[in-house]
This record gives sequence, structure tokens and C-alpha cells, in this order.
Amino acid sequence: MAKTKDDPAAVDQYLAGLPAEERKTLEELRQLIKSTVPGARERISYGTSVIFALDRDLVGFVSQPNHLSFFTMSPSLAKAMKTEITKTHKVSGATIHFTADSPLPESLVKKILQARVSGS
Repeated sequence: MAKTKDDPAAVDQYLAGLPAEERKTLEELRQLIKSTVPGARERISYGTSVIFALDRDLVGFVSQPNHLSFFTMSPSLAKAMKTEITKTHKVSGATIHFTADSPLPESLVKKILQARVSGS
């Protein structure tokens, strides 16, 4: 069950602790999510992952030791979009791996967000 807590200050704190390039990339992703899904709440989950939700969890991201991860939160959506995703990035289950040097395409993120908001 999705938590309804909205804690942008915790997200700010999490991002502040990252290396500059990772912080910039994830902050840009954060702003894209927030502008694409107005009213999305954000919080830290498991102490490391940033999760965005409306009435349920939609997407999330985290900094990993060797890459950044974007959680689609939908294995079926990631599978349906695998060909498109793998043109530029690696996908594992419902998670897309990317780096600060190779951020996710805005159009891909928007497409995933639209699908997640509509129930995929």
C-alpha cells in the first residue's frame, strides 16, 4: 500500500548528499516529474529511494554506486516499452539504469509518467 506522506525536505536532503553531477541529473528528473504530474507527492523510501505518488506510487529514482536508477513501478510497462528503452539505456525488470552523462530522454520519462498516471 502506498504511503501518502509528502516530504520534499527529505528529498532535498537526500539530493544534497549526492555528487554534483548525480544531484543535477536527479534534480532535473525530479522537476520533470513534478511538472508532468502536478500534485505528485514525493518522499524518501527505505532511506535511499525517492518515490513520487498520487493516490498510489507512480515512479521513483535512486543513486546507486555505479549508475542511477529510475523505477517505473510497473514490470508490465517496462516490458512493453523495452525496445524503446533499450535504444538508449539498460532495463532490468521495472528499473531503467542511466548515468549523469547519459540521462533519460525527456520524452521517454513523460511517456512513462502518462502511462503510470493512467493506470499502467
